[in-house]
Amino acid sequence: MTASDEHMSRRLRFGYGTNGLADLRLDDALALLADLGYDGVGLTLDHMHLDPLAPDLTARTARVARRLAALGLSVTVETGARYVLDPRRKHGPSLLDADPDDRARRVDLLLRAVRVAADLGAHAVHCFSGITPAGTDTGTAWKRLSEALTPVLDAATEAGVPLAVEPEPGHLLATLADFHHLREALGSPDALGLTLDIGHCQCLEPLPPADCVRAAAPWLRHVQIEDMRRGVHDHLPFGDGEIAFPPVLEALAATGYQGLTVVELPRHSHAGPHFAQQSLPFLRHAAP
Repeated sequence: MTASDEHMSRRLRFGYGTNGLADLRLDDALALLADLGYDGVGLTLDHMHLDPLAPDLTARTARVARRLAALGLSVTVETGARYVLDPRRKHGPSLLDADPDDRARRVDLLLRAVRVAADLGAHAVHCFSGITPAGTDTGTAWKRLSEALTPVLDAATEAGVPLAVEPEPGHLLATLADFHHLREALGSPDALGLTLDIGHCQCLEPLPPADCVRAAAPWLRHVQIEDMRRGVHDHLPFGDGEIAFPPVLEALAATGYQGLTVVELPRHSHAGPHFAQQSLPFLRHAAP
């Protein structure tokens, strides 16, 4: 068997994001995913699911770690909670805010996420840049992002947990090219990796999603997946968008990627158990 054949034989590992199960208690969400046959979970740190700002975080994290182990679930820690830091401003404050104290609050959240990830044995910590504030020039925004992520990368290096930055439509760091801009600005640290959202590739990347997977392979640390249409940033259930998934999953398997591929349907929590049940058979059927 060639190295390429060996890579192709590795089974992809699928998870489901808790941001798509926001109406369930965390224990119930984890039990559901284990019962359905998922390999793991994308755990968004939020007020209803392992609140990163509430007291006794270390003890609560230890309980979640035991629960994951008992259920046989692996985990990625995600930091895309909408209102965990500011109840009035979605995803605020960000790493790009003009106020250094506001940026520091986001950095503190990411540092907490790194500690949680290390305690859970997570394979990565996910984050994103945020939207460039009005009146902020691009050069200043990139400088703020690089400076804000430096202590997070230091902590990730010490903890042995990769930081996986996600290109997000509408954000400063929106594309694969933007990821490489950041990576080069930071001196290509080993701890800096990439979260690749397959739907985002369909939405705005110049390459088809399968080609994005191949291009991103050396830096790939986390994968999110859902359907999407060109030019419309709307996370859709599988089959409701335009993506042909077999070539995408074949390309992903060929990279030898061993992290989780997590279904990302945050706007479908009202029917989260239904979509969790529907998504895994779809992915298994589409996978090589």
